[in-house]
Amino acid sequence: MRRTVKKQYWLTPDEDAELKRKAQMTCLSEAALIRFLIQGFVPKQKPDEKVEEFLRQLILVGNNLDRLLAKAYSLNYIDTPLLQREMQKWNQFQLAVEKAFLCPEKSDLFGNK
Repeated sequence: MRRTVKKQYWLTPDEDAELKRKAQMTCLSEAALIRFLIQGFVPKQKPDEKVEEFLRQLILVGNNLDRLLAKAYSLNYIDTPLLQREMQKWNQFQLAVEKAFLCPEKSDLFGNK
């Protein structure tokens, strides 16, 4: 949907500084942060470098498992049902990490359900 409605607000210098700080913490523009809040989501703070490196390593391990699975299918000598279960566990773990560190959460800020 195209945004066609312009809104203008007056903020105190302290409110402006806080809005800028929170937008920077979440790596969003001020307008995007406000849109998230209006929709009832509270964006999470950008993860630090440790978490980003952790996710990179997890993705590498997942790619290795994927290659192992491809080899198992082609050579037919690895217990493929077990490997598939492990891959499924891996994918669920990766999604849980992304949800915990990256995805915004729905907030009940105004009592809406």
